[in-house]
Amino acid sequence: MEGLHGCTSANGTWTQRDAYDLLEAGLALHLTELGPVERTDISSISDLVDSLPTQTVRSEDQIRFQQFSTPADLAGLAMIAAQPRSGDIVLEPSAGHGSLVSMLPSVEELHLNELDPRRREKLKLLFAGATITGFDGAMLTSLAAPELRPTLILMNPPFSRSQGRGVDEYAAVRHLRAALSKLSPGGRVVAIMPDWFTTSAKMIRIYEETFTNCTVQTSARLAKCYHKQGTSVAVRLMVIDKTPGNSKPSIIARDTVRELADCLPIVKRATVLPERTSVPPQPKPKATSLFKSMRAKPRTTPRVERKISVREIVPVEYAKLEAPRALGTQSGVYVPYRPSRIDIEGSREHPTPLVESVAMGSIPAPVPDYVPRLHDRILTDAQLSEAQLETIIYAGNAWTQFLPGKFTPSDEGVGLSLSEDGRAYRKGYFLGDGTGAGKGRQVAACILDNWLAGRRQAIWVSKNESLLEDARRDWSAIGGLPADIQPLSSWKIDDELPFRDGIVFVTYPTLRSQRQDATRLKQLLDWAGTDFEGVIAFDESHEMGGVAGGEGARGAKAGSLQGIAGVLLQNHLPDARVLYASATGASDVNNLAYAVRLGLWGPGTAFSNREDFISQIRSGGIAAMELVSRDLKALGLYQARALSFAGVEYEVLKHDLTDQQIGIYDTYADACPSDLEDQIRAHMATIQERRGEPYQISTSGQTITLGHALEGAR
Repeated sequence: MEGLHGCTSANGTWTQRDAYDLLEAGLALHLTELGPVERTDISSISDLVDSLPTQTVRSEDQIRFQQFSTPADLAGLAMIAAQPRSGDIVLEPSAGHGSLVSMLPSVEELHLNELDPRRREKLKLLFAGATITGFDGAMLTSLAAPELRPTLILMNPPFSRSQGRGVDEYAAVRHLRAALSKLSPGGRVVAIMPDWFTTSAKMIRIYEETFTNCTVQTSARLAKCYHKQGTSVAVRLMVIDKTPGNSKPSIIARDTVRELADCLPIVKRATVLPERTSVPPQPKPKATSLFKSMRAKPRTTPRVERKISVREIVPVEYAKLEAPRALGTQSGVYVPYRPSRIDIEGSREHPTPLVESVAMGSIPAPVPDYVPRLHDRILTDAQLSEAQLETIIYAGNAWTQFLPGKFTPSDEGVGLSLSEDGRAYRKGYFLGDGTGAGKGRQVAACILDNWLAGRRQAIWVSKNESLLEDARRDWSAIGGLPADIQPLSSWKIDDELPFRDGIVFVTYPTLRSQRQDATRLKQLLDWAGTDFEGVIAFDESHEMGGVAGGEGARGAKAGSLQGIAGVLLQNHLPDARVLYASATGASDVNNLAYAVRLGLWGPGTAFSNREDFISQIRSGGIAAMELVSRDLKALGLYQARALSFAGVEYEVLKHDLTDQQIGIYDTYADACPSDLEDQIRAHMATIQERRGEPYQISTSGQTITLGHALEGAR
C-alpha cells in the first residue's frame, strides 16, 4: 500500500482497512490460480491462513455491510462440500471479494452479487467472465433476473445487519430463505450460518419453516475459524439440497477447519438434479476410552421423508346467486353477514361471526364476473374466510371497469380535467370493514391475486412505520416472503429504487415529504412508471381525509399535505388498481373526498365535481352519507362488515380511589409547572447566557410567542 500510494497511512490517503481489503483481493486471485481444491489441500491452505496478519482495524462500511470475508480454508472446504459440476449455474449472493468461488472449477455460468460498490469493482477485475450485480441478497426473488435459476449457491450472508433494517438478528435467515426460494429444485446451497441457527427452543419454528421441502445433508459447527478476521465468532457450515428429506442431521463440532476436513462427510451430487436423496452415514469419531466413546458417538436422527408441497395456482370458484341471499335474523340495527350474490366453493365462515347494518344488508351487491387465482393451499387450508375471499372477487371485478370519460391531471390542485387527449382511469374499491375482519390480510390477498397474474409491482401506503411488520406478517401468512415488502424510507429521497419487482411500503408522512426539488412522490412515481397496473393499497385511508380542507375550529383550513400527496399518486397512475381500506370511510363526507376512483362525481353522476359533491352531501348529514354507502355497495365498489358482539356481556366496574391514591395523584399534579411562561423565560435566559443571543417573549391570552430579538423572526 505504501508503494501504491507513495506514502504511509499517516497522511490519510489510505487506511489499514484498505490494506486488509487489498490483501483479501490478492488472496482470492492467488486461490483462483490454484484451481480446484481437494480435501488433502485444506491443511496447506490453513497454513497459508495462519501466516496472514490478523485484521485488527474495522471501518464503518465493514460494520454496515457485515464484511467478514470467508477464510480461505473454510472456502475450500465449502467448495468440496458443494461438489460443483461443469453444467452448474453458480450464484454467490454476498460475494465480497469472491473467496467462496475463488477455487471453483469451470462451470456453465457464474453470478456474483455484492452490495458494496467498491468490492463490486474488484470482482469485475478478479472474475472477468462472471455476471456482477449489486442488490440486497435478502431480496433475491424480487431483484434477481427472473430467468436466473441457480443450481448451486455458495453463501456467507451478513449475520446481524440488513439493508433497510439496520440491526437485524435474523439477517442471515432472510438471506438463506431468499437463496432457497431462488434455487432450482434439486439444487444445492452451501451456507456459512451463525452458530445460533439451530434446532433450539427459540429457533425451532424458524428453522423448520426455512427448511420446508429441503434436506440438510450436513451441519458442522466451527468454534475458531475467523480469528484472522479479528473475531472469535463461531459459525455453522450447512449443506442443503432442495429435495424433501431430513432437516435435522447430526451435528459435527470441531474447533478448526483443519480438524473438520478430516471428518466432514461429503455428499456426492447425483447426475440428475431431482435425484439427490442419498445421505451417507456420519463417520464415527475415534474414541480413547469407554466414556469418551459414549459422549462422542453422534446421535442418529431417524430419516423423515416429507412429500414436497407444490403451490399450485387455482381459480377461486364460486356460484352466482341470481336471487339475493335472504337476510338473517335482525338483532338491533344489525343483521348477520353472508355474501349476498355469490356462494364460494369450499370456503369457511369468518372465525368470528360478522354483521352489517340493516341499511347496508338490505342492499344486495351486484353479481360479479371476475375470478381471482390464488395458491391452492389458501383455499384447502382455509387461510382466508368466505368474507375475505369475497373482497378479492369484488375488488378484482371493480378493477375491470373504468370511470366514464378521459382525464388529465390538472396543472394546479388535485383535480382531474376532462380531455380528449387524456386517459381512462380505472375504478377503485373501498373496503370499510371494522376491526377484526382482517383488512390487512385482505389487502395482502388482493396484491397476491395480481402478483400471481404477473403484476409484481405494488404500493402499500399505511399510517406509520410500525405497521410494516404487520404488513409483512399478513403477506407471509398467504405465501409471500417478508423481503418482498420494502420500506421506501430505506432509501434517500433522491435515490432511484434499486429493485424492479416488489411491494413498496410507504407511510403517509413519508409520502408527503420533500427536500428541495426531490419528493418522495416523484421517487415513487419514477419506480412505478407511467404504465403501472399494480395495486395501490391505501390502508387507514382516512389519513388522507383532509385533502379537501374545510371549516376548522379557527376558520377555513387548507387541504392536508398527505391527503394531497395520496390523491396526486392516484392521478398520475391511471391504470393502477386502487384499494381504499378504512373502518371510518363513511363517517364524514371529507373521508370520501380522497376517493377519486369511486365515480362519486364527474361525468355520469349527479355532481359536477368534488366540491359540489361535498357541499350537497354535507348538507344532507349522516343520512346522505348512508345513501352514498348503499349506492356504492349496489355498484360493487364498497363493503363494510363488523364483528358481531353476540354473546358478549358487559359489566361496569367502578373503583373508588383511596386517600393514599388521591394523595399520590395530587403530588404528581403539584409537580407540574403552574406558570409555563416563567418556565420558558428561565429556559430562554439559559440559552441567551450560553450563546450570547438575546431573545424576546410576548404573550397574548394563552399564546406565547418566542422571537429572535436581533432579526425580529418568530
